[in-house]
Amino acid sequence: MGLVKNLSLAFIGAGFLVAAAAAQAMALSLQYDRSIGSPGFGPGQLFVPQGIAVDDQGNTLVSNGRGVNPDGTPNYNLGNKIEKFSPSGEYIGAIGSGGTGPGQFDEPTTVDFNPVTGDLYAGDVYNNRINQFDSQGNFIRSFANGEFTPLVPGRLFFGPSGVTFDKTGNVYVGDFNGERILKFTPDGQQIGVIGGTTGTGLGEFQGVAGTRISPVSGNIYVADQYNNRVQVLDPNGKPLYAFGSVGSGPGQLLQPIGIEVDDQENVYVADSINSRVQVFDKNGKFLTSYGQPALDASGNPVPPPGLTDGPFGNPLDLTPGRFNWTGGTTLKDNKLYVGDFFQGRVQVLNVVKDGATKVPEPASLLGLGLLGIGATASTLRKKQQKATLSLEEPEKAAV
Repeated sequence: MGLVKNLSLAFIGAGFLVAAAAAQAMALSLQYDRSIGSPGFGPGQLFVPQGIAVDDQGNTLVSNGRGVNPDGTPNYNLGNKIEKFSPSGEYIGAIGSGGTGPGQFDEPTTVDFNPVTGDLYAGDVYNNRINQFDSQGNFIRSFANGEFTPLVPGRLFFGPSGVTFDKTGNVYVGDFNGERILKFTPDGQQIGVIGGTTGTGLGEFQGVAGTRISPVSGNIYVADQYNNRVQVLDPNGKPLYAFGSVGSGPGQLLQPIGIEVDDQENVYVADSINSRVQVFDKNGKFLTSYGQPALDASGNPVPPPGLTDGPFGNPLDLTPGRFNWTGGTTLKDNKLYVGDFFQGRVQVLNVVKDGATKVPEPASLLGLGLLGIGATASTLRKKQQKATLSLEEPEKAAV
């Protein structure tokens, strides 16, 4: 989601013990396939990729960054568009441009195609709206103008955070700070609201991040970012159950963002701060995990960029399977696309299913260590802004 917070993490006595029990389940694994894009600010390069979508031709679309000038004013010529890559990963153009007019963006976030109409819907944070395009990228309309909750104390991100669709093509969009999901017709008429209460109880949220509607049951899966869990709602928005808890052990989460659901109702979660993707069955049982933090030359995890830094980790570790935070996701044709937030690329993973097999599933988590989070949050948006880049200073844009 364009929903990342920049945290310095201090793990104090962290530890866990997993008691596993064999159970009949689908053996599922994730395997690295390839990467799309590279870190930078030129054509075909990415900085803080937030939303990802794949069209019916296999092209990959990635919402890309928000540029600012050294004085903090928007630089609409840097980022602020949806970059398009061919099935082989070649850069082939962009949808939209930077600005405040029709079809323009001031920080694009969530993006996806409506499976009923074929239209593309994309979040537009600072313009506080959704931009709608046809399948070829031609602008149709903007809607929900001003409907998304603005900044609230203690948070630096706001706006549309996740988009998904039901079987009739209605559009569901997360309102990050509103702790709710807004429901629209395909042409942008608001017809419902789900949630809206801040808290830790079932049906309450603290940062509505990714949202996905199951193609099987129609249930709504929500990455509840600051509650470090996934909530599951029925098709009418009634809360059913939640899974996940704060931590770094199997099945635990540190600020989940992207979320996907496959045709067997397995749930794929971008576990952002843990720099990995975790997979659960429809009941929330942990199945598998993929990904590790980027490492420096000494083998230490590379921290996310600080408030006054550019939008990349230093150093970059572009080894397959290494992430500096996972974020936006999409699932298409048994491939999971995962945004490598602070390394300017999308990693593509093959979803390998191997029939019904005896696999270990966590039965309990014991001895959870004390987790300390040692700094206040800063969002993607702030990291991008503080890059202090301008087109007049291209040497500063080099990676």
